[in-house]
Amino acid sequence: MALKESSSSARLDAELLLAHALGRSRVQLYGDPKSKVRPEIVARFSMLVRERRQGRPVAQLVGVREFWSLDLTVTADTLIPRPETELLVERALLRISEELSADVLDLGTGSGAIALAIATERPHAQIVATDLSEPALAVARYNARSLGIDQVEFHFGDWLSAAKGLRFSTIVSNPPYITDKEWVLRGPELNYEPQLALRGGRDGLLAIRRIVERAPDFLHPGGWLLIEHGFRQGPAVAGLFQEAGFAAITTYRDLPGHPRITEGRLE
Repeated sequence: MALKESSSSARLDAELLLAHALGRSRVQLYGDPKSKVRPEIVARFSMLVRERRQGRPVAQLVGVREFWSLDLTVTADTLIPRPETELLVERALLRISEELSADVLDLGTGSGAIALAIATERPHAQIVATDLSEPALAVARYNARSLGIDQVEFHFGDWLSAAKGLRFSTIVSNPPYITDKEWVLRGPELNYEPQLALRGGRDGLLAIRRIVERAPDFLHPGGWLLIEHGFRQGPAVAGLFQEAGFAAITTYRDLPGHPRITEGRLE
């Protein structure tokens, strides 16, 4: 198969790309296996396969990524939502009341994945989602409209500066955390995603450090901060939480068992 050398999920990739070229779902591919495929569809599928072999992510090629059972539009201006980030949503939902109104801040929202997932589970929450990329915010706003979600406000700006004058009961973020060394060794797919959402400086903690240090000024007493980070960064991130005055600091592991999410409560 043409994708075997460039993808560890070649069959799945091929099915998704073929379904996209045909304008069908994956399930529909097997509904009529003997149906004829027009030449223009063959040409489109071949083009998609070529781009996939060059490293372009499938989500960008089909324009959609599922996250938290939501079909989200993604572009080259947004980070593609990863499965491990669903753990961040799970932990955040435990800190956000189901019945009472809550103020939630999502820093670096990208496609809006985290904010919109929380919104679907906590309809009483008022959510502010920020990003330094206007194109990314445009995608996030589009996703919110497409899903019929109107309780999320989108603010342009650099991390917490975009929420100046506001306070929240919960702050969540999946900031860039790839170290400079890891970036040099990156796979080809990352070349197609925005560096702004991936690179975290020499130790990968540049953005995380800024967020943790300033978060107490934007949280209500007893409020929670939850951050996704690299699997080697758990102890360093927990240390930053402690220095900033957080208590009940805990790091949680993702499905493969890697330390991935650290949370803390402002005393």
